[in-house]
Amino acid sequence: MGRDPDLGRRDFLNTATTLVAGAGLAAAAWPFISSMNPSSNVLARASTEVDLSNITPAEVRTVAWQGKPVFVFHRTLEQIAAMAQSLGSDKDPEPDAERVQRPEWLVVIGLCTHLGCVPNRKPHGWDCPCHGSVYDNSGRILKGPAPRNLDLPPYEFLAADRLLIKKA
Repeated sequence: MGRDPDLGRRDFLNTATTLVAGAGLAAAAWPFISSMNPSSNVLARASTEVDLSNITPAEVRTVAWQGKPVFVFHRTLEQIAAMAQSLGSDKDPEPDAERVQRPEWLVVIGLCTHLGCVPNRKPHGWDCPCHGSVYDNSGRILKGPAPRNLDLPPYEFLAADRLLIKKA
């Protein structure tokens, strides 16, 4: 009994059909996969440069960075002194000096660490309107359901009046 010659041909056709179908599926899926990449305007905002020269003491400037609000807060000497006196709350204690590179400038991501709401500016710091989390002028959680302090973006000072919020 010899081997049927059609079996070899059938195996070849099955293999070739599978390879062509796989290549076709990959070609059809490519536009969908490619659409998940960040758009050019998001990539352009991966880093944000901020001019600090026109932010007066006690003023907060909100800038966009990677689709998130970032609060750039020019603190007064009184606010700096008050923040140096405490560690925030027991929930996430942190010295003010570890949250800033220069005492007069606080740079924090403006999203509540509870559910991502944007907190409102108040004289004592920030209040989250959604669930009542309260942050001080160092972005440290004081009370409410937020589990931790406001997050710090990676940043550096390019000059006395220029700040670069870098890619994460």
